[in-house]
Amino acid sequence: MNYLRIVFLTGALAGASAGLGQEQAQEADEAPDGALEEIVIVGHPLSAEGLATPADVLAGRELERKVAHNIGDTVGGEPGIHNSSFGLAVGRPVIHGLGGARVRVMEDRIDAMDVSVTSGDHAVTVEPFIADRVQIFKGPGTLLYGSGAIGGVVDTHTGRIPHEVPDELDGKVSLGFGGNGNGNARTGSFRLDGGAGNFAWHLDAFRRDADDYEIPGYAESALLRAMEEEHEEEEEHHEEDGDEEEEEDHEEEEEVFGILPGSGQDVFGGSGGFSVIGERGFFGVAVSGLDAEYGIPGHDAELHLHGEEEEEGEEGEHHEDEEEEHEAEEEGTPYIDLKQTRVDIEAGLADPLPGFTNFNVRLGINDYEHAEVEGSGEVGTAFENQAWEARAELTHAPAAGWTGALGLQVADRSFSVVGEEAFTPPVDTRSLGAFWVGERSLGDFNVEAGARLESVEHEPEAGGSWDFTTFSASLGAILPVDATWTASALLDYSSRAPVGEELFSNGPHLATLSFEIGDSELQEEKALNFSGVLRGVGDGWLFAATVYRTAFTDFIYQAATGEEMEELNVRRFAQADATFTGLDLEASVTVLERGDARLDVTGFFDTVSAELDVSGNDHLPLIPPRRAGIGLDFEAGPFNVRLDYVRASAQDDVADYELPSEGYNDLRAWLSYEIERDDMLAEIFLRGRNLTGDEQRKHTSLIKDRAPEPDRTIEAGLRINF
Repeated sequence: MNYLRIVFLTGALAGASAGLGQEQAQEADEAPDGALEEIVIVGHPLSAEGLATPADVLAGRELERKVAHNIGDTVGGEPGIHNSSFGLAVGRPVIHGLGGARVRVMEDRIDAMDVSVTSGDHAVTVEPFIADRVQIFKGPGTLLYGSGAIGGVVDTHTGRIPHEVPDELDGKVSLGFGGNGNGNARTGSFRLDGGAGNFAWHLDAFRRDADDYEIPGYAESALLRAMEEEHEEEEEHHEEDGDEEEEEDHEEEEEVFGILPGSGQDVFGGSGGFSVIGERGFFGVAVSGLDAEYGIPGHDAELHLHGEEEEEGEEGEHHEDEEEEHEAEEEGTPYIDLKQTRVDIEAGLADPLPGFTNFNVRLGINDYEHAEVEGSGEVGTAFENQAWEARAELTHAPAAGWTGALGLQVADRSFSVVGEEAFTPPVDTRSLGAFWVGERSLGDFNVEAGARLESVEHEPEAGGSWDFTTFSASLGAILPVDATWTASALLDYSSRAPVGEELFSNGPHLATLSFEIGDSELQEEKALNFSGVLRGVGDGWLFAATVYRTAFTDFIYQAATGEEMEELNVRRFAQADATFTGLDLEASVTVLERGDARLDVTGFFDTVSAELDVSGNDHLPLIPPRRAGIGLDFEAGPFNVRLDYVRASAQDDVADYELPSEGYNDLRAWLSYEIERDDMLAEIFLRGRNLTGDEQRKHTSLIKDRAPEPDRTIEAGLRINF
């Protein structure tokens, strides 16, 4: 791909709009920290009158309180959303039971363009610590963002390309220190925004550093330890019945307890951006970089060494001498060394053509690579992802009563992986999509509609071409019941092209302890989704309920087969019809308000059921359990105290060869004090997570039975806004 040509084209589009001017974006009024805020989606062409799509927004003080080491953990406490969790550094959102390639994670309306979809141990390169706001669409976002958003969208807005010139220099600094015993963690970030005349600029930088964290017990779950014990006993009986010469004094492997190896991280990055802003539009550029090293928890160096020597033959594999085993132990856990450089370009123009009110074009260019490094320091596997994505939206004036936007989206991805864990071949992927979304008023209620047509092409290095055409459409309505209550309903038909990993995988994947096999005959995945939302807002209270049901045709899933290849469990991609049904509830009520003191009580509940249309076991793997939570939020002048308790139920509805998960408690606390001086606001805070010290194993995690969540964690910090 020719990056210079793309940059030149975007610049020409901006230059052609001689009177550059400021894009108008709606911002949500910030609600009290304990209350549920009115949801306003920024940057969505239909956000003015609200959306029929179930959505959520994290911003302001709520985002600052919930921000975590990865985007999955940051949003994973919202109703209907979970974290796939692969240690502190890695976490992808799971929305209504759907994750991986079905949830699109974006930065400023452009895909993250990393390789986090490829494997559960690959980090998302969107940095939550520099986010202005995080917007979540709980349901198909395929109309605006492509077939990869059949399950939902998480879009982090950074402000790295300014849309307006600030009146004065603005900035913020954040520092945090804490941990749980050995797992000391340090975080720091800063941001500056300034400008003069028609020129605006932005700078930010961040650093996250953490040691291996403490866990409340054994790394392996009780069920897994029991299974391994039973397997060892069977092997001992087998040896007793065989040749006595084979009997040896095997040194029992020491079980990991108290600290999780490979759970540390060291991440830093930053960006610089600028915009030229005039009366009718703007043109801006931002360049960002990310450099990260983080461990791969859930297995040790001996496992990786075993994988390297698989081809040496059965004799060398099963009769390692003691010296080699000792070397493997000394090498320690493997880790990932990740580097990314990203260029973002955006231009906007008001009243570009007769009948059209706004034009916006957005381009992201990404250079990504990471190496999976063995404990010995040798690079075992190297991943590269050269990608770009562009989108253009043209908002039109009312036509036949409809206002809306036309759009075009183009993406190109060159993905390659080489080394011992090259479980999927190099693949070039291109996509082209065209869409329209619109809304109109029909008396007392609003109607939304839209459609998208998209073409996706995969070309693996080995040859051939896999072409898919997807179509998506939706129809929704928003009906004000009275001054307090609003009801909305949305009917979506969406389709998704399989990704390269689902089609072409064929090899050992040690991070997930599996041998993954794709299916090049996979067809498009199709879904018919219905969601309904009832929302009420009154004086000191708010209630929201979302019910949804999604019927999939040719749902693509990865099934454990019970077979072994290269001493790894075989997981094959397959297709079958499936149904997802669920409910999200959320509420807030003010129980005390006296002077500057206020006490709010919040609560939530979510549940999802997923069933395959197959004979026998119809459960899908990695489906989250039911959760219920309650929170207390007290404010008095500069003081804020927040307590949140969540109960995650046990998950017993499991797929074949998947272990059930026990329920757990999660108690979190937040205490802060604000100091205001002139234009500066400082906040000193203390935060606690998992204060009960429960063993937490998220059922959405591929390594839940080998790597629990951190033990009791305390963090102290300081934030300064000026």
